[in-house]
Amino acid sequence: MKDRAAEAGAMASLASEVEGMSLSVVIPAYNEEGAVRHTIEDVRAHLDPLGIPYEIIVIDDGSEDRTLEIARETGVVVDSNQVNTGYGASLKRGIRHAQYEYVAILDADGTYPARYLPPMLAMCRNQDMVVGDRGAAMKNVPMIRRPAKFILNHFASFLAERKLNDLNSGLRIFRKSELVPFVPLLPQKFSFTTTITLCMACNGKRMIYTPIEYGKRVGKSKIRPVDFLNFIILVLRMTVLFNPLRVFIPLGLALMALGVTKFVYDIFMDNLSETTIFAFLSALIIWSLGLIADMISRLHLRP
Repeated sequence: MKDRAAEAGAMASLASEVEGMSLSVVIPAYNEEGAVRHTIEDVRAHLDPLGIPYEIIVIDDGSEDRTLEIARETGVVVDSNQVNTGYGASLKRGIRHAQYEYVAILDADGTYPARYLPPMLAMCRNQDMVVGDRGAAMKNVPMIRRPAKFILNHFASFLAERKLNDLNSGLRIFRKSELVPFVPLLPQKFSFTTTITLCMACNGKRMIYTPIEYGKRVGKSKIRPVDFLNFIILVLRMTVLFNPLRVFIPLGLALMALGVTKFVYDIFMDNLSETTIFAFLSALIIWSLGLIADMISRLHLRP
C-alpha cells in the first residue's frame, strides 16, 4: 500500500510539473511484431495519468512481418515508408507528422521503458533536448559493438568540446522548433541520433542527460557487419561538418613540427630533402581544407 501511495504521489507531482505541456511520441519500427504493441501500451500507461494532450506516431519502415498491421490495430497514428528506407528516414517522417512542440523518440524493440517519458518531459520545459543516458557499461549492448561506441563517444565529445555521455541513445525528448533547422543534415540510417546530438551540442543548444535503464531487446538486432564501414564514414562526416578545426589544426601542427624538425636536421646535413618540403606543403593543405570545411560547417549550422 505504501509503495502504491508513493507511486501515486510521484505521478501527481509529475502531472503538475508537465501541466500545460503536450507531447508527440514517435516510434520507428522495422520487423518488431513481437514488441510494438507492448511498446505502445507502455507509452499509454505512463502518459494517460498525466492528463496532458499527447499522440503516438508509429512509422513502419517497410516491415516484412505483421508490425504494420499490429500498430494499426492499436488505434495510434500510423504511417509507412513502404520500403525499408532507414531508421533516420522513419524518424524524420514521424517528426513531420508531429503536431506538438515537444517530441519524444522511442524504439519499438522494448529496450527503452516508457516510464522515463514523464520526468524527461518535465525536464525539457527548460531544455532544448533531454537524452536518456544508458550508462557507461550499457550491459545489454553486444560486446562486438562496444569498441565502436567507445571510440565514437569520445571522438564526438572532443568535437563538441563537452562530455557527451551517450551519443546515440534512442530515447530522447526535444523541442521540434529547435530540431527543424537541422533536418536537412540528418541522415537516413542509424547515425540519425548521433548527428542530432552533435547538431545540438555544437550549436550551443541546451541539452542534458538523465540516467535510464536499457532493457534487453525483443527480436534480432538490425546492425550488420557492413555498418562498420558506415561507422568510418560517420567519423569522417562528423569531422568535416561539426568542428573541423579541432582536427585539422592539430594535424597540420603535427606535420609542421615534423617539417621543422626535419628542416633543422637537413641544415646540419647541408641537404634540403623532399620529406621536409612535403611536410610543410601537407600542413598548409590540411589547414586550407580545415578552413574551407569550417566555413561550410558555419553555413550549415548557423541559427
